[in-house]
Amino acid sequence: MKIYADNAATTKLSDTALKAMLPYFTEYYGNPSSLYEFGQEARTAIEEAREAVALSINAKTKEITFTSGGSEADNQAILSAAAIGKRNGKTHIISTAFEHHAVLHTLEKLEKEGFEVTLLDVHENGIVLPEELEAAIRPETCLVTVMYANNEIGTIQPIREIGAICKKHGVLFHTDAVQAVGHLKIDVEADNIDLLSASAHKFNGPKGTGFLYARKGVLLKNVIEGGAQERGKRAGTENVPGIVGMAAAIKEAVAHIDENAKKMTEMRDHLIDGLSKIPHSSLNGDARRRLPGNISFCFEGIEGEALLLLLDDKGIAASSGSACTSGALDPSHVLLAIGRVHDVAHGSLRLTISPELTEEGVSYIIDAVKSTVEYLRSFSPVWRDLESGKLKHIL
Repeated sequence: MKIYADNAATTKLSDTALKAMLPYFTEYYGNPSSLYEFGQEARTAIEEAREAVALSINAKTKEITFTSGGSEADNQAILSAAAIGKRNGKTHIISTAFEHHAVLHTLEKLEKEGFEVTLLDVHENGIVLPEELEAAIRPETCLVTVMYANNEIGTIQPIREIGAICKKHGVLFHTDAVQAVGHLKIDVEADNIDLLSASAHKFNGPKGTGFLYARKGVLLKNVIEGGAQERGKRAGTENVPGIVGMAAAIKEAVAHIDENAKKMTEMRDHLIDGLSKIPHSSLNGDARRRLPGNISFCFEGIEGEALLLLLDDKGIAASSGSACTSGALDPSHVLLAIGRVHDVAHGSLRLTISPELTEEGVSYIIDAVKSTVEYLRSFSPVWRDLESGKLKHIL
């Protein structure tokens, strides 16, 4: 059996999106900036896609800027808000310790330029407390940037409460919604969101395409200079097939959002229940306030990379919270942010499922993870020391 369980990394392009894209490779291939018919056909497709994307999050069409993906959108949103703040003498930004690196690295860049950044605690359950966020706001705060749902542990933040707090204090609010768009119902008006980032390949659209929502009145700072595309705010010839495919994918995802969420939540909870029976294991993040398809665990006494390789041999594609960076194996900053110690964080597993997963597949994953963890522990000196009492169990 082969099971793809890494949908937080990327999703399969839907047949609907592929079908929508194909004519724009071979038939309607004109440059959208051209005035002749070939170009205007492409321009029309882009504007129809913009309308569909805006509708999916209850935004206005002119508030959508197409980008190459979530990372570019995060960068442009944060740099734009920072520029607005600086013009008004405000150089303080609030975020969290477990944001995507597209956010954290941009904040590090701004710190070098004189901005002060406060990273909020996300606690053991992986959720920001609105009262702590409000307490961190100062007169010089220009931006709050908090992800909608975490890419590793799947926890969903109290976005509406955060948005209300930001509106109350006159602070711009940005959310990295890359993992949420197409999977959760999003309403930028009701949630008081000023800036939102999204990426098509997380909801069965094509890679290399995304969008940035910016509320009317929020002036965007260019991060790519050149032509006058995207109302002068994002230079470069538009990726017409990608934009058309993204619109088709998001319409399909929104149309089926309730049934997909229900199915995935049931399978998610079955997986959580089964994996929780493995001794000295622990779910990462809140058990209920999490994405429908996210299951993140830590297993004591093993290395996550070995677990992934052996699961791959059994036909299961998954991911780990650990990442190999600069030649050194470092535990996930997300897991450290929720209080996992280094040794435990190294033994992590993230499963992110799709509605295509069957009950048979769920049972197969549980059995495969259980047997693989037992196998790895059987020759682990750390596990031997834990079982003998030489080391103390943490989980």
